[in-house]
Amino acid sequence: MTAEINKGPLLGMRHVQTLLIFFNITCLYIGRLNVGVSVVAMTNAESTNPDFPEYDWTLTQKSYILSSFFWGYIITQFLGGYLCKRYGVKSVMLWGSFASGIFSALTPLFIGFGGWQAYCGIRVLMGCAQGLIFPCIHQHLARWSPPAERNRLGALSHTGIECGNVCAMFFSGMIAKSAIGWPGISYVSAGLAFAWCAFWFVFAADNAAESRYITQEELHYIESSLTHNENYHKTVIPVPWMAIWTSAPFFALMVARCCETWGLSTLQAQIPTYMNGVLDMDMKSNAFFSALPFLAMWIMSYVYLITADVLLAGNRLSLTALRKTFNSVAFWIPCATLIGIGFLDQEQKNLAIALMTISVGFNSGATIGSSLNTIDLSPNHASILMGIVNTAANVVPIVTPLVVGVIVHEDKNRAEWQIVFIIAAVIFFVGNCVFLFYGTAVSQPWDAEDYLTVKVPELAISPAIHEVGKGIDGPSEKSLI
Repeated sequence: MTAEINKGPLLGMRHVQTLLIFFNITCLYIGRLNVGVSVVAMTNAESTNPDFPEYDWTLTQKSYILSSFFWGYIITQFLGGYLCKRYGVKSVMLWGSFASGIFSALTPLFIGFGGWQAYCGIRVLMGCAQGLIFPCIHQHLARWSPPAERNRLGALSHTGIECGNVCAMFFSGMIAKSAIGWPGISYVSAGLAFAWCAFWFVFAADNAAESRYITQEELHYIESSLTHNENYHKTVIPVPWMAIWTSAPFFALMVARCCETWGLSTLQAQIPTYMNGVLDMDMKSNAFFSALPFLAMWIMSYVYLITADVLLAGNRLSLTALRKTFNSVAFWIPCATLIGIGFLDQEQKNLAIALMTISVGFNSGATIGSSLNTIDLSPNHASILMGIVNTAANVVPIVTPLVVGVIVHEDKNRAEWQIVFIIAAVIFFVGNCVFLFYGTAVSQPWDAEDYLTVKVPELAISPAIHEVGKGIDGPSEKSLI
């Protein structure tokens, strides 16, 4: 009962870790997504700052640049999941983020020497560095978040995705037009990464027991709520690979994340080109309106978060029902608006911007809908699950720009963009159907610490199942059967 009454300070170190993850994701996404604006600035210097070099790259070459980050990103997802279990989250995230900043700082130098091929090469290296990080983030959340607060803290930290989207789209355009031009986009991104590394080094810890700044009350609250054995933080729990790969809820999650990534990555990478070509908007307007959908996404992420708090605290929905409801809204509304966007041209640019803003804004519900589901299914193996899911999902952003490059031969051709958006809409619809049929937020039997050692694995049920209903996470799934 003590753990439920005494939760330590209202704002404690668990919230500091959440804030650090928020800023980390923000910095990563700025470095990852500013390429969409950078490529437009580099190939159309007159619309930004003509004092810097301009490159005559074809649409195919630009599509290689846009997808190249993910060539490296998918390679290190499994490695990130393994390394954070072996060496700790703090070290892996520190060095991964620092390396990403280094590669960002070197980008203008590489482009000057090797053109678009070198640009692709440095983006691949940046992808390798960032690929280590997201599996670590989910493991960090699992070890720092009491089950009653896991949904809230996880969703808050992941709003860094929307913040990073807004900053990458909006501020990159402003920087490109400034005195430091398009090279400044890479330098600013690198500076933010280095600043974050300094704060992470001082305040981060692999778990609550290792934190130098946590109070005893908060430490007791976190550790007692997680319900694990005394040697948990010093033990590497064996990974039940066979159980994971034969788990229907896990595969439903992976399909949903792949489909969501297809639709969102199409918008993220192609919004600047679409607005510049089909809607005939100049770079200054492009920067603002490219960022507007992701500003809506950022705002909507907090609307979803507050709504989830209300629904779960009032026992109106189980966590599984909440995830499926939010995921349906996040997938099917963009599905409809994407089809509408494809039928509009520059004479209807205001409507096109409105539909694009609605599409991206409502899609932010996918964070609570399915992104955090790795921690639901297995808190003990969250980094491994995230490594697998992110590897599969991030094959998609390699493919989407290439598909756009095959379909769109003239960036002013509305009919060609129409095909791109319809394909994304169909994938959104199908992905959510799979998640509705097979997805769940119940902790799986193979999450148990002793799953691989007990004689009857089916009886090894994680204590997390009994914790899922407390506080923000609503009633337990078992009590609803």
